[in-house]
Amino acid sequence: MSTSDPGSQKQEKGKTRGLGKPWRLLNLLLPLILLALFLYQFMNSADFKEISWNDFEKLLESRKVGKVVIVNKETAEVYLRQDTSHRKSRDLNFNQESPQYYFNIGSPEVFEEKLYRIQESFPEKDKIKTEYKTEKNWFTNVLLWLFPFVIFFLAMRWLSRGAEGFRGNSIFSFGQSGARLFENDKITNITFNDLAGLDEAKQEMKETVDFLKNPQDYTRLGARIPKGILLIGPPGTGKTLMARAVAGEARVSFFSLSGSEFVEMFVGVGASRVRDLFKRAKEKAPCIIFIDEIDAIGRSRGKIQSFNSNDERENTLNQLLAEMDGFSNNSGVIVLAATNRGDILDRALLRPGRFDRRIYLELPDLRERKEIFNVHIRPLLIDETVDVEALAAQTPGFSGADVANICNEAALIAARRKKTKIGKEEFSEALDRVIGGLEKRKKIISPKERNIVAFHEAGHALATCYLKGLKEIVKVSIIPRGRSLGAAWYRPEELQLITFTQLQNEICIMLAGRAAEEVILGEITSGALDDLERVTKQAYSMIAFYGLSGKIGNISFYDSTGSQESPFQKPYSEETAKIIDEEVRNLVNTAYQKVKTLLEEHKQELQKTGELLLEKEVIYKEDLEKIVQLNPRNN
Repeated sequence: MSTSDPGSQKQEKGKTRGLGKPWRLLNLLLPLILLALFLYQFMNSADFKEISWNDFEKLLESRKVGKVVIVNKETAEVYLRQDTSHRKSRDLNFNQESPQYYFNIGSPEVFEEKLYRIQESFPEKDKIKTEYKTEKNWFTNVLLWLFPFVIFFLAMRWLSRGAEGFRGNSIFSFGQSGARLFENDKITNITFNDLAGLDEAKQEMKETVDFLKNPQDYTRLGARIPKGILLIGPPGTGKTLMARAVAGEARVSFFSLSGSEFVEMFVGVGASRVRDLFKRAKEKAPCIIFIDEIDAIGRSRGKIQSFNSNDERENTLNQLLAEMDGFSNNSGVIVLAATNRGDILDRALLRPGRFDRRIYLELPDLRERKEIFNVHIRPLLIDETVDVEALAAQTPGFSGADVANICNEAALIAARRKKTKIGKEEFSEALDRVIGGLEKRKKIISPKERNIVAFHEAGHALATCYLKGLKEIVKVSIIPRGRSLGAAWYRPEELQLITFTQLQNEICIMLAGRAAEEVILGEITSGALDDLERVTKQAYSMIAFYGLSGKIGNISFYDSTGSQESPFQKPYSEETAKIIDEEVRNLVNTAYQKVKTLLEEHKQELQKTGELLLEKEVIYKEDLEKIVQLNPRNN
């Protein structure tokens, strides 16, 4: 379907590029005027030589000087006598009306005094006359007069133009939207086939695309096109990619910009840009406006203005609300927005009539991760050892962007090793690097610290084997990575519902490293900082959010809407806060004693695991099963 008129495109380009007739006339006249002035100065420049005072003195003594004219009290022009033989000199263009030589004088008084002393002994007839005259350099004067106008013209022209169509980048276009327009051959070629997973989201978006392509199929039944579609999901789940696919499928004009592009330091600019954006969109209808990170302007307007309010941002939001569902008719314009902070958006923005549909993009499950891996390894050269299903199983909780990063890292590792194909080993190292960071084998660690790290990680590994938590051990390493001196790799189970026992066992596993230090070494260290941080967060979540405390009861203080008016005010009393703190402390202490007792009972296995880590640096699930001698998931 035709989305724009070629004539209107040319007209719009002329306007955005557009310097009008006065500018074009100045563009033509300015170089011509400068060229004429330069030629005038060149044609009227005298053909005479510069000499020194000594040369002038010799000419005087030889009686060749006819007269001297002092110009502007700065330059002495020397006129030779007509009866001198030097007229035939080839290096002079002798003209009675023009000087043949010139030199600069310090001051007229000094020059007159020197000239008088030299000519004191001359006969009266040989003494030369000194004349004074004032000349105006028209070229310099005109140039000085024109220079400010030239600078002003160039500055105005530079300010009137920008990088792309000179829209939105000039001092006169602050109120214009900087949205990038994609239409005709500029529309992306990405389609829904390039999106792996997201089946439900794609189905919803396909209906919108079909409406844009065949509106009569819906309007004949009285249906109207959705005014807005909001994509909500964690970072890296494909919100922007989904928008690009919609643009590629619909093949209609597509405006793309970020929510932060509306916000400026000048009051009223954001609202003006919103008006300009919708004005341009109506001219291109049917079209799509994509606003990425809309929470930059769509944040909820709280009652306490002093902490979370910005007048300019609110004015921009108000204008957006009016444009999406006000008195004006925006028929054929769909607003597609994306955010990973859907809980903080203003309720007026989310109501039907503005954003009619909200599509949630969740982190991919096992099947979807497999599809995403297949998409990203398509352009890679991989060998037969790569098992895509195993890679998908090892990456629970990974987003599509994380999967793409793993594939790219594997390719980089294989390229550094000069391999012709990417193998299983490269993918395994890429996964380790993405999760744990870069290996630091050259980092200097004392034998005592290495011993502590080994038993600390051994405690985590054995607790995972003996306790039924939420994850299965894969491997353990005491090679420093990133900021950690050692790490344990797990394969979490993808569960939707978690029991109290499983959560408690998870706390036990996180505390097992510190417990192992106390059991084997007799004292604890500061190496459990990260473990304690995660333990504290999970314990408070269990008590205050999930209602897993007998004293607190079936109450949750979690605010899923993000509408809490003040971040400094707790939704419970001080007495309840004390009970929560006590319950958290009891939960953590009970878990620590439980895992410490477990490791004391299996101290021999803990000792063997630590010694094996010190020997190999990296041990795998199979090595642990030989030490434990039981199925780690059946206890």
